[in-house]
Amino acid sequence: MQRWIGAVDLPPVWMAGFAALGWGLARLWPQAMPGGTVLGAALVLAGGVLMTLAAAQMVLRRTTFVPRRDPSALVTGGVFALSRNPIYLADAAILAGVLIYVEGLWFLWLVPAYAAVITRRFIRGEEARIARHFGADWQAYAARTRRWL
Repeated sequence: MQRWIGAVDLPPVWMAGFAALGWGLARLWPQAMPGGTVLGAALVLAGGVLMTLAAAQMVLRRTTFVPRRDPSALVTGGVFALSRNPIYLADAAILAGVLIYVEGLWFLWLVPAYAAVITRRFIRGEEARIARHFGADWQAYAARTRRWL
């Protein structure tokens, strides 16, 4: 059972769950905005691009982007110069885009709720692991780069 839970306790699964909840709530209490379809799609696309760029940077540096695995390199350039967690930021943008697209404007509060869950379940542990591996380099990077934006 523990192994199964670990296999699904991943950020994209959490994002999909929050998106499904938002979609369901939006079916019950829809709230659209002018241009919401275009804005929602643009946020999903921007999130996908950001995620792809961040993952590509990590692959090029031969380090993992899988949560709870030990990193082999500290990536601080490119999109990582804007955010310490560009993939999670991309997830949040995609979630916001989905909520806007499905007329779930009332439920945009799910985005900060998702960010809080991800911070608690993944980011804090990842940052502690990175600090152990990269010490002063990590501290300098963390001091100059915000967690989200």
